[in-house]
Amino acid sequence: MAAALCAGVVAAAPAQAQVPANPYAKGPNPTESSVTATTGPFAVSTYNISSLVAGFGGGTLYYPTATNQGTYGAIALSPGYTAGWSSISWLGPRLASFGFVVIGIETDSRYDYPPSRGSQLLAALDWAVEDSPAASRIDPARLAVGGHSMGGGGSLEAASDRPSLRAVLPLAPWNSDKTWSEVDVPTLIIGGESDTIAPVGTHSTPFYNSLGGEKALLELNNASHFFPQSPNSLVAKMMISWAKRWVDNDTRYSQFLCPGPSSGILGEIEDYQETCPF
Repeated sequence: MAAALCAGVVAAAPAQAQVPANPYAKGPNPTESSVTATTGPFAVSTYNISSLVAGFGGGTLYYPTATNQGTYGAIALSPGYTAGWSSISWLGPRLASFGFVVIGIETDSRYDYPPSRGSQLLAALDWAVEDSPAASRIDPARLAVGGHSMGGGGSLEAASDRPSLRAVLPLAPWNSDKTWSEVDVPTLIIGGESDTIAPVGTHSTPFYNSLGGEKALLELNNASHFFPQSPNSLVAKMMISWAKRWVDNDTRYSQFLCPGPSSGILGEIEDYQETCPF
């Protein structure tokens, strides 16, 4: 047989399988410094949403200015009980500058509970996809929700009501319902060790334990219930990476989620749990 090969046809090397490019991956390869920077690679435009829109109380829309990058995923975020969007508004331009359309909502009432906030988050996504100035830039199949306190609890409600969502981002979430086994949407919960309003042990941890899909729980060392109201590079890094991984299917960001962030010099992390690899 060897002689036959030498005298005749040369055996061809097996073809290499081609890995298709991810059409949703945008921006340069991420690094620790890039995901903790206060501004991402995309310039951002802002639009004030009228309080007369149907289904939620208005707010602010942030979206990448570039029109040559294909479509973007969209993320709706809700503030907490008695708070307005301004309380967590730093998240809007931060997330948008990494290639997302962000809808920071005002709620119909500052006293709305999580089920209402969940419905309003979904209404905000629907408005963004159908009627917003960024509608033509949004992929309606790549949507996510998040929020602070009752807004975070509302994001779980939204995921329960709309399982087609791609990601959930609750921050110090509060909800009287502690079990979310019906939620299979990938969920990143960030809680504060010193939170006395929505203690991790009675909110974030049981929420996390009950979730049915891919998930992670980051507990910030000595953080109060109000940690989302101040810019925080670790919180931003984790939210950006989670949204990139699950809304954009961009596995370049898995490195920041699995095995997860280190405690660092300042000891920012009390605990981190996850369902890696993903």
